[in-house]
Amino acid sequence: MRLLLATRNSGKLRELRALLADLPLECLSLADVGIATDIPETGASLIENAILKARGYADLSGLTTLADDSGLEVDALGGEPGVHSSRWAGPGATDADRIRKLLERLRGVPPQGRRARFRAVAAIATPDGRLYTTEGTLEGFIADRPKGSGGFGYDPVFLVPDLGKTVAELDPETKNRISHRARAIQAARPILEQLAAEEM
Repeated sequence: MRLLLATRNSGKLRELRALLADLPLECLSLADVGIATDIPETGASLIENAILKARGYADLSGLTTLADDSGLEVDALGGEPGVHSSRWAGPGATDADRIRKLLERLRGVPPQGRRARFRAVAAIATPDGRLYTTEGTLEGFIADRPKGSGGFGYDPVFLVPDLGKTVAELDPETKNRISHRARAIQAARPILEQLAAEEM
């Protein structure tokens, strides 16, 4: 089955392809199918944004589409940046800018007060209008400075307590086993297997 992965983020695309590699799927990017249109993420929640993107790109492409939206929720900041994680530091901000803003906002907060979680919602939309959603979370803490060169986004400051490392310090295999996105995709795999079987 041809599956459109609705992201322009090269890091996310790489992760999704790795997580789905053993399924009977031909994973296509937006560039692969020539879609230059961006679906605005105007939802008030991660699930709304994931659904908007999955439905929008399924309509544009005529393909079953997998979209996800994810965010970082920091308890000491009342759940921020949450749904605004990628836009939190303003238009054109880099990952480094977002991390800098996060660490500034948490200055003086002790380690035990820096609890946070990564949350991901995956949405699968079919061209005939069916819709499925799954969710995954990864609990942890915000470190006092960035560590590691892997991953993207807030990975260098997200500390996984059980491993004593930030997500950016994990090897790809470990990250693809425990991450919020991996857990959301793991939950989506039976749905994708069923949809692929229907096409055979």
